[in-house]
Amino acid sequence: MNFKKVLLPFAAGALALGLAACSEDEAANNEEAATEEQAGGEQSTEEQQAAQEEMQAKLDEQKVADDEVVATVNGEEILGVDYNNVIQRTQMQFQMQGQDPTSEEGANQIKEQSLNLLIDQTILLQKADEAGLEASEEEIDEEYAAFAEQNGGEEQLTTTLEEQGMTVEELRGQMAETIKFDKYIDQVAPVEEPTDEEIQEYYDQAAAQAEEAGQEAPALEDVRDTIVQNLQQSEQQELVTAHLEEIKAEAEIETLI
Repeated sequence: MNFKKVLLPFAAGALALGLAACSEDEAANNEEAATEEQAGGEQSTEEQQAAQEEMQAKLDEQKVADDEVVATVNGEEILGVDYNNVIQRTQMQFQMQGQDPTSEEGANQIKEQSLNLLIDQTILLQKADEAGLEASEEEIDEEYAAFAEQNGGEEQLTTTLEEQGMTVEELRGQMAETIKFDKYIDQVAPVEEPTDEEIQEYYDQAAAQAEEAGQEAPALEDVRDTIVQNLQQSEQQELVTAHLEEIKAEAEIETLI
């Protein structure tokens, strides 16, 4: 995850459209009904489009000017361009969770979460710099190659970046920050391999939840790696949260919006 600027997801995929055909006789018999249904569908589509445009206008109102300073952390400015990128992602998360990001309560939560995320990540990156952590060219090359492969190859990635108003060098610079950030997190919040007992307990709880939902849980060996990752991420998040409380208490933080 990038913490200073949020990249729009680069996804390559095809939308499969299912086409239904009917016989000439069926088409003739249902011509009038189909025409009425089409008219109603067009009206419904227009209404949906109008509602989407109204929603987007309200979401855009939550953004600020790209060059506006939204907060400072130990004298380092956080600009509106970064805030707007984060707020856009947070708005999408709210919508995916069935929440209204345009309500007064939702807008306030989005603003607070976005600011806190940027402040937390900025101060952690400052600490990574103080620790002298860096990303090597080899590490950046490896990260970039993997990312390009996931997104249709280097040529396709370059095209996508251009469409987003970015360059390869800017992307590589962000990857360097991400690598440095991850190194610092691993340094201040190291986690160990969970025990077999912890893995089994996690699995049993998940399997019980699946059974309650009328679903069949996969075998433990099929999801063991995922469980290990989830347990480690949870433990590391707790450690990072505690570390943030300590360093933020000593930091000079000012929010300006």
